[in-house]
Amino acid sequence: MSEPVHRTATAEEARVGDPASVPSRPPLRTPVVGGRTDTHQHVWPAAFVEALRGRSTTPRLVDGWTLLTEGEAPYAVDPGAHDVERRRARELAEGKDDVLVSLSSPLGIEHLPGAEARDLIDVWHRSALELGDPFRVWAATPVDEHDLVGLSEILRHERVVGLQLPATCLLDPAAVQRMAPVLDVVAVAGKPVMVHPGPAPSVADTPAWWPAVVPYVSQLQSAWFAWHQGGRLAHPTLRIVFVALAGLAPLHHERLVARGGEFGSVDPNVFYETSSYDTRAIDAVVRVVGVDPVVHGSDRPYAQPRDPGLGHAFTHAHVHANPRTLLTGEPR
Repeated sequence: MSEPVHRTATAEEARVGDPASVPSRPPLRTPVVGGRTDTHQHVWPAAFVEALRGRSTTPRLVDGWTLLTEGEAPYAVDPGAHDVERRRARELAEGKDDVLVSLSSPLGIEHLPGAEARDLIDVWHRSALELGDPFRVWAATPVDEHDLVGLSEILRHERVVGLQLPATCLLDPAAVQRMAPVLDVVAVAGKPVMVHPGPAPSVADTPAWWPAVVPYVSQLQSAWFAWHQGGRLAHPTLRIVFVALAGLAPLHHERLVARGGEFGSVDPNVFYETSSYDTRAIDAVVRVVGVDPVVHGSDRPYAQPRDPGLGHAFTHAHVHANPRTLLTGEPR
């Protein structure tokens, strides 16, 4: 995983230290979306960590906490970042009602051969669903050999909010068409899809931030344009959210039109998660698509929550109203 570039902590972050005492895990509840929501985080339950340690090929953990993936440099994972009780205490101290966690797609698990992908994804589902409040779960699914029955079953779980897909399986209109059976299953379930960067290619002599800033952004832009070209027509009711503001793809709408494409009206069922971006980028995207589709996500532990300082009304929409619409489809 790429090492994020951090800025000075926001006022909210500064107030929240590591709690001196960690409460015991609260009981599971039936989640009610509508409070303060972080739509995009990652945490690895112990069973998932052990599954990565037990592998002989990438993705794998070696020497305890060194992550090896196919394209990126070895990454020293911070064990504290995946201490579930510590993470739970921090989220509750920050006032989160729902924290949506997902399998990190740059690991490449969704692209593994069928049985290999299914086994790791099964460990993810079983262990993540035991995390307890405030955590809820984005499901995962193999993208090369589809498991439509397994996907339909996991989406029925009350703590599963939808499906995460790597942008690397949606890079052009033909790829979106190949994923149509998967997308149809999610649409029938009435839940959303979250598009997340996938595995990054290996590039020699680049700094640690390169994958997160160059290929991740490029993947998201490609997936957004592919969805814009044919995804919505084929899946008219599916709600879809692109992390990291879709790599700022909506800002290219003028170039799209200038080169013969059509932007059209703003799609009310396409959402934009804001992790790793701040005031200027968020404001620029809002000027194109409006406030309603913009949802809060932090990408913790690889980045931290940010308050873009765009006012009380924006904050309410960003962390309360818009995530509720994304997850439930209910009107704002």
